[in-house]
Amino acid sequence: MTGEGLRYVALGDSYTIGTTVGIAERWPDQLVAALGPTPPTLELVANLAVNGYTSRDVADLELPALAALEPEFVSLLIGVNDVVQGVPERTYRRNIDRILDDLVGRVGAERIIVVTTPDYTVTPAGADYGDPAQQATGIRDFNASLVALAEARSVVVVDIHDLSLRAATDPTLVARDGLHPSGTQYALWVERILPAVETLLGR
Repeated sequence: MTGEGLRYVALGDSYTIGTTVGIAERWPDQLVAALGPTPPTLELVANLAVNGYTSRDVADLELPALAALEPEFVSLLIGVNDVVQGVPERTYRRNIDRILDDLVGRVGAERIIVVTTPDYTVTPAGADYGDPAQQATGIRDFNASLVALAEARSVVVVDIHDLSLRAATDPTLVARDGLHPSGTQYALWVERILPAVETLLGR
């Protein structure tokens, strides 16, 4: 732990890198801001998330970067691109097994937060990425797998899926691309994520 806080690295895809929103609006940045400077807190040293990444990309490309970053706290949100690309659920589960085993071994289960995948199908551009009903089912199924695998390792999961569904009737929750969450929606996520992180930090 540095003088600033636990070294925090965020892993994932467009939902973590905050496609279309400003840096301060990304949920990891909002989380750190919400925690404030009083220890114990977090210092976001890297956001390794990349738009379009799947669980395999996280395993193959993001995990190797952690050695140099020396994280003390990690967040993971991954799955939507597995659904969009038709990755079999068993393959997704295998990748998540690999990711979580690595993270638990690296920082410990009590220093990981897993966030579920939002439902993009309710957004104006959602139908551009597969049949909405089919994809929505896939997101729920993959989320269930993610939750089960995390809980089996005593890793805390924060479910924001229901919050994302509000975008069906509230356009302020959608970014200007008509697909990704807005900073306003990410703020709703952080309201739910914050208490879980505070508990893990012992605040």
